[in-house]
Amino acid sequence: MGDQLVKAKEFEKKADKKLNGWCLFGSKYDDAAQLLGDAANSYKLAKSWDQAGKANVKRANCFLKSENKHDAANAYTEAAKNYKKVNTNEAASCLEQAVNIYCEIGRLSMAARYYKEIAEYYESDQNIKQAITYFEKAAEFFQSEEVSSSANQCKLKIAQYAAQLQQYEKAIKMYEEVAQYSLNNNLLKYGVKGHLLNAGICHLCKGDVVSITNALEKYQDLDPTFSGTRECKFLANIARTIDEEDVAQFTDVVKEFDSMTPLDTWKATLLLRVKEKLKAKELEDDDLT
Repeated sequence: MGDQLVKAKEFEKKADKKLNGWCLFGSKYDDAAQLLGDAANSYKLAKSWDQAGKANVKRANCFLKSENKHDAANAYTEAAKNYKKVNTNEAASCLEQAVNIYCEIGRLSMAARYYKEIAEYYESDQNIKQAITYFEKAAEFFQSEEVSSSANQCKLKIAQYAAQLQQYEKAIKMYEEVAQYSLNNNLLKYGVKGHLLNAGICHLCKGDVVSITNALEKYQDLDPTFSGTRECKFLANIARTIDEEDVAQFTDVVKEFDSMTPLDTWKATLLLRVKEKLKAKELEDDDLT
């Protein structure tokens, strides 16, 4: 590793010398970029990720000086891979630089792909707000490029995290859009009831019985088969327990559904929020009487 660090520093010194000197033949920026690429690889072998990232950023700047935008974007993505090991924010910043270049040169599908990757960086770092922001950008770009499957993957992530942040309307919109798209795709039809269930749970979190009742009518119009599903009956029964302010009945309905179709952590968390609101309302009514 020590040898690789020595090599990396030598390559970087040579690159700096090229950049600060004159070049009668060829391009000093291309020559320096080559040396910085060698430096970045040596830093990488030495597991000096921060230094490798910096070398790749310098390399990207060299490519920009020589008007080689495609290679500049690639260098920024390499820098992002290096920084990902040590610094999520730097990694995201490098990928955003790459995205800006891809937008400039009309490579929107690449821009979409890297917006999604930025979102995943923030997701792994538990920075949910930033993850939502970049999943939204990715979804928009994928949609514009008609890569609907990738757009829908992003929308489902937006919905999941928006609901966690109690942004229920945004979550509902995303789940409904994905459900609508899936209805027209034979391979995805089986997932529609799950998307509508998730949207319905978000409606329940709003604590508005009229809202969930209207949503169920809308979903049955959207997909006539939905009314016969366990998911639809579950949402209708939950809405009834909320209307009747019956916590015990609410618990029984959830337990029965869970015994047949086990609830994942996301659904369980949201339904617990609904139950807590219902319990608070019940206590409030007891105090009034």
